[in-house]
Amino acid sequence: MARAASSGSGSNRRSGNGAPLFQRGASSSAAPLPYSKVLIANRGEIAVRVARACKDLGLDTVGIYAKEDAESLHVRRVDQAIEVTSDNPGPIAPYLDVKGIVAAAKRAGAQAVHPGYGFLSESTEFARTCEEEGIRFVGPRSETIALLGDKVKARELAERSSVPILRGSPNLASAEEAQSFLQQHGIGLPIIFKAAHGGGGRGMRLVRTQEELADAYDRCTSEAKTAFGNGAVFLEEFMDEGRHIEVQVLADGQGGVKHLFERDCSVQIRNQKVVEIAPARMHPELRERITGCAVQLAQGCNYRGVGTVEFLLAGSLDNPDAHFVFMEVNPRIQVEHTVTEEVT
Repeated sequence: MARAASSGSGSNRRSGNGAPLFQRGASSSAAPLPYSKVLIANRGEIAVRVARACKDLGLDTVGIYAKEDAESLHVRRVDQAIEVTSDNPGPIAPYLDVKGIVAAAKRAGAQAVHPGYGFLSESTEFARTCEEEGIRFVGPRSETIALLGDKVKARELAERSSVPILRGSPNLASAEEAQSFLQQHGIGLPIIFKAAHGGGGRGMRLVRTQEELADAYDRCTSEAKTAFGNGAVFLEEFMDEGRHIEVQVLADGQGGVKHLFERDCSVQIRNQKVVEIAPARMHPELRERITGCAVQLAQGCNYRGVGTVEFLLAGSLDNPDAHFVFMEVNPRIQVEHTVTEEVT
């Protein structure tokens, strides 16, 4: 387990309007957090990590658990634990039950909910329900999650924020429409179909030859419907042998954004990250360009909380002028948060 970031890397960071971007320590003379009790809507490592952070900040904690997890470590690391049930079967269902979790928060008197990662961390419905019930969602606003959860709209945001993107399409209704779009815009193969609401390395199909296009579109659409409940698909140019670089950002929701440097996650198996390196061994000028774009994009949607802006980079990390393009934003804390904690 990585150690938490030292106070030197956090307490003196300030937002764009001069106010502290975040506070450390309950005894700080700065303005206190607007809540004193947090429900942690998760289990496992991230629930334990959030509980530890809350303790450092002098906040009371409430944990939730399915009956199968009653003896789990995260249950013993909170001040109060509540069993959550669901009408749906299985041990995971309670952690996906929006109404049940919000009801638990209200019953416990929690003024805030921290979603962690996975489960409901990127659920627009969960964030919106918390907002409607007067509970602070520790993360982006519901409309921001909705915006960034749609990859086509996220690309549009990047373009408005002067962040480079690959040429790509809006949502496509058929393989024939995809073919027409390629011809109309002079885009050659290879291209990649992507699920507009996808993630986790799923919902993507690479097309290298004309004969593969129709089948790839159909398969991508089918997988998107099955995995994400939404069959919307778009296409992008494909960058061969690109490096995968992601930038951690921290924002106050009022335009104040800081980056916490980058992670090189190019070592992957079946589009799943295996190794993350921070900081990446890149030219300082390249780092300034890519982190600057991440900050611009976060400012462009008035981002709040922690998030990760992902890029593909062509060429060498030693080249200050290397070309990179925006891929997506993960509007939550990432599994790899410990890597960033070690370098900030």
